[in-house]
Parts: sequence; C-alpha cells; structure tokens
Amino acid sequence: MISVTFTVSGNTLTGFHISGHSGYAEEGSDIVCAAVSSASLMAANTITEIQKLDPAVSVNDGFLSLDLSQEEAKAAEVTLSGLKLHLNALSKEYPTFIKVAISEV
Repeated sequence: MISVTFTVSGNTLTGFHISGHSGYAEEGSDIVCAAVSSASLMAANTITEIQKLDPAVSVNDGFLSLDLSQEEAKAAEVTLSGLKLHLNALSKEYPTFIKVAISEV
C-alpha cells in the first residue's frame, strides 16, 4: 500500500511524505503507482523548478518527501492543495492501494 501523509501547520500545508508500493499490478504495469509518482513528482518539480523554492526533498525507491518552511509553504499552497485533492481522489478510487493522512507539525 502507498502511504501519503500531508504535513500541516495551522491551516497551511507544509509538505508531504509518500512511501510504499501499491501492489495493484506488476512493476511497470501498476497504474496506481504511476499516478501517484507522476502527480507527486510534478508537484515537487513545480515547487523547486518553476516556483524556485528550496524545500527539503528526499527521494529513494518507493519514497518521496518534501518539507517547506512556513513562509515557502504559503507560496506553494496551490500546488500542494492540488496534489492533496488529486491523491485524495485516487485513494477513494483505490482504497486498498493508497491511504492519505494529515499530520500536524
């Protein structure tokens, strides 16, 4: 299962942590994993390359995390909100393969 945790400080999304593999299908054919990977990488690249923000980013096999300062999080609010909306929709469509949670920081 893919585990997604969005971090929140007050009412502001400050980042996300994604880990695991969905197990929906074989590697290379897993549409759930591909959807989550594509959306999260697009969000991370938008924040770092387009918005030119400098979050703490960690990437490893089956793991991606991005953490922003409170100030930078306000600038990335629309991108993070869009990612959260998209991943919540995926979790409703594939509830046994992806779980989305919120964590206060």
